[in-house]
Amino acid sequence: MASSRDIRTVMIVDSEPAQQRFLSALIARGGWRSVAVGDTDTALAKLGTQEGMTLDAVLVDQGAPGTPLPAFIAELRRWRPALPVIVVTMRNGVEVAVAAMRAGANDFVQKPIAPDRLLGAIERIITPDGPQDELRPLTEKLRAPLAFEEIIGSSPNFRSALAIAAKAARARVPVLINGRPGTGKEVFARAIHSASPRARAPLVMVDCSAVSPGLIGSGLFGHERGAFAGAFDRQIGRLVQADGGSIIIDHVECIPLDTQAQLVEFLNSGEVQMIGGAIRQSVDVRIIATSASPLDKLIEAGHFREDLYYALSAAHLTLPSLSERRGDVGPLTRHLLNRISGLPGMSQIGITDDALRLLAAYAWPGNVRQLQDVLFRAAVASATGVLTAADFPAIDGALGGVGATSDAQVAINGEAIGVTLYLPDGNLRPLEDIEADVIRLAIGHYRGRMSEVARRLGIGRSTLYRKLSDLGIDTAA
Repeated sequence: MASSRDIRTVMIVDSEPAQQRFLSALIARGGWRSVAVGDTDTALAKLGTQEGMTLDAVLVDQGAPGTPLPAFIAELRRWRPALPVIVVTMRNGVEVAVAAMRAGANDFVQKPIAPDRLLGAIERIITPDGPQDELRPLTEKLRAPLAFEEIIGSSPNFRSALAIAAKAARARVPVLINGRPGTGKEVFARAIHSASPRARAPLVMVDCSAVSPGLIGSGLFGHERGAFAGAFDRQIGRLVQADGGSIIIDHVECIPLDTQAQLVEFLNSGEVQMIGGAIRQSVDVRIIATSASPLDKLIEAGHFREDLYYALSAAHLTLPSLSERRGDVGPLTRHLLNRISGLPGMSQIGITDDALRLLAAYAWPGNVRQLQDVLFRAAVASATGVLTAADFPAIDGALGGVGATSDAQVAINGEAIGVTLYLPDGNLRPLEDIEADVIRLAIGHYRGRMSEVARRLGIGRSTLYRKLSDLGIDTAA
């Protein structure tokens, strides 16, 4: 039988009793116990009690009364330096999250709280076996839609995927995007919608990995009241909500077989029938599906329908891992830092060549998402506005403490990093391809400010737009 210290304890700091009960129930689902207080002053006082000494983590709402949030976290850090802290922010509370993390918070989650996301955040900060320091993943994505010309990458396999995506954006067919977690599948999916004729219409997203398999069908197709146990109200499905626009079905491999059959029928007929309903409704929606697993393997195992695979993959692209395009790490890092610098509460931040070499030497198992998280944590903690190799101690440690090795000498000279000069057979790439990559890098580096791009490249705006058209990067980058 587990002892009381085998059960980890999370302190909830929130003034609303209903929210306390909700969070306590979620924490109990993870196998932990909770203790709730209504304000930050009570939370600080509780640290010195016997119960407070047994705490394993603190979950604090940004609106909790008492000592202001940054001061509360700083004071908590003074008394309990190793006690993990997660901050609950509003939907657009990036500025609050930045201030909290500068004060010493470990992570943040945004409202409305997704149960699996919160449980994952707590699990990561109270489990000592996972990545630590700057390699600890952030729970929330730093979302900001990118146009195709802002998506950074010049390796041949990445450019091939980008070209397929840009062509698919102009068509009406379903799109299937494969790639390991963190490679940018959602970024590509949103860019496809934004570059399509449906750009002004709704874009709806369904993450099938965050929903119970039994509820995915009702989420997509909707249900009538009383259709199944727990269906207390009529619910409009996400496919109908996206009528006229696009729907991103993330982790399509998680859809159960019976719902897969419904999806095949919808793709063939264009009609939606609610679960428990009798009326069929015509819906015009483009499906963009993403998968982190090789669907061909799932088809062989009988876990994914072959007809659904072919229906979804009218346009099919696979995103390479960051380790497969290591030459892109430099320009991608500069681009991500530019975007991070534009977040509320952040200021402009640069990076040195020695830091770029260190980052390029790392394997990045979490791909672009992991790189962005690492850069965000480093930027938040930086006191100088310039990141150096010393700002990435966990990466240096993962590389054996030897810094950038010979494996990292991948053209780190400013923006040249990431411009591939040679083909796989050893011959030089065509000049127009190299020129297109340089223009893409410039567009990304200057965040789509075309006057600045033209000025920095030493050409006029009209010449730049002519080159964009000639090189085929007016709609794709």
